[in-house]
Amino acid sequence: MTDFILKTLDGGTRSLPAKMISALRADMTGPLLLPGDESYDTARSVWNAMIDNRPALITCCADANDVAAVVNFARQTDALISIKGGGHNIAGNAVTEGGLMIDLSAMNNVDVNPATHRVQVGPGATLAALDAATTPYGLAVPVGINSTTGIAGLTLGGGFGWLTRAHGLTIDSLIAADVVTADGAQLCATAEKNPDLFWAIRGGGGNFGVITRFEFQAKVVRSNLLCGLLFLPLERARELFALQRELMEGGSEALTTWMVVRNAPPMPFLPEESHGTCIALMAFCFAGDPEDGEALIAPLRAIKNPLALLAGIQPFVEFQQIFDPLLIPGARNYWKSHDLLELPDTAVEALIEAVDRLPDAETEIFVAHIGGAMSRVAPHETAFVQRRPHYVVNIHTRWQDPAKDDAARGWARGLFEALAPYSAGVYVNFMPAEESARVAEAYGANYARLTTVKACYDPENRFRLNQNIIPDAEVQLAG
Repeated sequence: MTDFILKTLDGGTRSLPAKMISALRADMTGPLLLPGDESYDTARSVWNAMIDNRPALITCCADANDVAAVVNFARQTDALISIKGGGHNIAGNAVTEGGLMIDLSAMNNVDVNPATHRVQVGPGATLAALDAATTPYGLAVPVGINSTTGIAGLTLGGGFGWLTRAHGLTIDSLIAADVVTADGAQLCATAEKNPDLFWAIRGGGGNFGVITRFEFQAKVVRSNLLCGLLFLPLERARELFALQRELMEGGSEALTTWMVVRNAPPMPFLPEESHGTCIALMAFCFAGDPEDGEALIAPLRAIKNPLALLAGIQPFVEFQQIFDPLLIPGARNYWKSHDLLELPDTAVEALIEAVDRLPDAETEIFVAHIGGAMSRVAPHETAFVQRRPHYVVNIHTRWQDPAKDDAARGWARGLFEALAPYSAGVYVNFMPAEESARVAEAYGANYARLTTVKACYDPENRFRLNQNIIPDAEVQLAG
């Protein structure tokens, strides 16, 4: 083996003797991959096909000791580090170009204690694996709505989905995490142990170390819930948005609705003549007794002449995957997002007007409402600061042909600017790589404390391929 070229933190490169790579390989239980190895391309692949980076080295960690060995190697060599859990983040920060990628996908265990409702989860687990493990016990951890998402990135950014209004964010169920910090130390973070670190990882992203274990306190949730989808032509979107506001603002916390505007996919339950036309759909889930939920969704059932209404009691684990067919890996994706405290008619008009100019049939706009239980946590209690009830608007541009890249991103940016006057922040997990200037906005009043914690646990900013929080310079000097 010849000398090995590795990208460093300062943007340069460093030549390493082959014996250093061999020594790292000997220190690890999991495999180490180099360009040209059989599994290399699979390991560097992520959900967003726009990301085609080639790490110089991929370390497929089997346990926390592997992670610590890799972090120590990275510190000794000044290597640029990226961390891959589920590989679902829109920004593609999981895969470094020319640096060292820590691949956690093999650390995907999910272990449920049905007596205590505690769930131990590895950082490589997906939401599908977590749901499959908890559902048989009538338990659930509130997570996102796409089952191929990784639990690590979702949790570190906050995590919201169908159960958020009833049971809080994903981080609100997190009670402990094991973290390998930049100095190679293996720490446990809880409300009592390393509390600043525990505060920071609940919403602060991957800025503070590599999580090797999550421990959640699962919620008691029925295995079968009242869920469904209501479809209307786009020209009737206004009445559906009005209904969403009516149901969500001051309504039952057990009921969650998401609006989606897009082209109608060729689903068998939709009239054939609607396929490919612009539609509005409302997805809903009631996290309580279905009999109680029926009264709440009566306004949906009362809507005249929908394209389709699918409503009934179904396994929650299946509804968790309802949007998966529209979000399979391999497409090109670009997102822009805003949090809106209200959804005024003028914002709705901007959304509807944009749908008339969709750049591709796979593109869609999600509008979710979150509040309820998650809003009863004070903004200062976790790094995740946006605790007010609000709408999350995610402009999800999706396409296959690279020739559409400029048009697709331009369309998303145009709608993003149109909605900017209504913005009250942004969800960090929905930010593309270009939005580093919005990081302080995403954390609001919590940003200053985050920079202090960053300086304590990662003063050299080794964990920087993320929505990066810059270490506080004064704390660095004091250290």
